[in-house]
Amino acid sequence: MSTLNSTPPTRSQLRRQLRNARRELSPCAQRLAARGLYRQLAQHPLFRRAKHLSLYLPTDGEIDPRLLLREAQRRGKITYLPVLSAWPRTKMVFQRIAPGEKLIPNRFRILEPRINPARQRKVWTLDLVLLPLVGFDAKGGRLGMGGGFYDRSLAYLGRRQSWRKPTLLGLAHECQKVESLTQASWDVPLQGTVSDKQWYVAHTSPRHHVESDA
Repeated sequence: MSTLNSTPPTRSQLRRQLRNARRELSPCAQRLAARGLYRQLAQHPLFRRAKHLSLYLPTDGEIDPRLLLREAQRRGKITYLPVLSAWPRTKMVFQRIAPGEKLIPNRFRILEPRINPARQRKVWTLDLVLLPLVGFDAKGGRLGMGGGFYDRSLAYLGRRQSWRKPTLLGLAHECQKVESLTQASWDVPLQGTVSDKQWYVAHTSPRHHVESDA
């Protein structure tokens, strides 16, 4: 993202560049990427074994996991979406989503189910969380949108190394990969990132190991 004679971009600059890159993908390219992502994950043991898994609804050019969401529901898995907490407003919860359930826009205009505590599940009891990102590297580094919602919700993983759930996989377009990301103390590392083209397994992850199915 920088030349030999230039200063490396700040996280804000890098975030802007990578968001622009994914937004510039054509609708056709986005559809092809969604199918490629499905092929990478649908038959992988991590996806097959997961009973409780969280996905997301795409926005701002994010790679689209809705084929995986529908496939998970078809297989009888229990699926969840992240929902912004009413209080505190800096956190989010994970709420069960049913096929065809009506969704409403949150304060960022992202669709989510209406808050219902009876349908929520503690994140550490989920098997798999597939989360969006703005940028990633091969070591498990993730650059998010800057709100810190996932990092705050998953902060317990950094406090106790004995926690092994959930498995965290980032989903991204290939154009979002960078050589290296400087991680802050509060950044929660991923076990890997999956694009429409391939897996990037973070072998340096401090938690459990993930194998690519390649």
